[in-house]
Amino acid sequence: MMPTDSYYGDWPGSGEIDIMENVGFNPDTILATVHTKRYNHVIGTQTSGKMHVPTAYTGFHVYGLEWDENELRAYIDGKHYYTHKNEHNGPDTWPFDKRFHLILNLAVGGNWGGAMGIDENGFPKVMEIDYVRVFQKEE
Repeated sequence: MMPTDSYYGDWPGSGEIDIMENVGFNPDTILATVHTKRYNHVIGTQTSGKMHVPTAYTGFHVYGLEWDENELRAYIDGKHYYTHKNEHNGPDTWPFDKRFHLILNLAVGGNWGGAMGIDENGFPKVMEIDYVRVFQKEE
């Protein structure tokens, strides 16, 4: 998820929430990661959770995020595996009080995904999504 308005500045100042991440050289590991000005991979302070999912490429799974004013919680198939808590000290650690939008992408390469090279024999690839649901608590 990315900030809709970049209220707190360019990445990573306005935050990023990765509900589900996976790299091809580690196919059975799923991660959830939060990026903020204080917590991001560029300065080596990112926070992530990871779960071993042997059927990540062969079965459908439900990736979930619960988000409230105090914390973000990530789930796979209903099992909690990551929490990022609001430290209540401003947007450098919690820019998650503004609008965000979903991004569903299949990325190839880059600093992380391409770190061990790209297996050209693995193409073409398909990303299948059965559904996306968003629930919002009424205020």
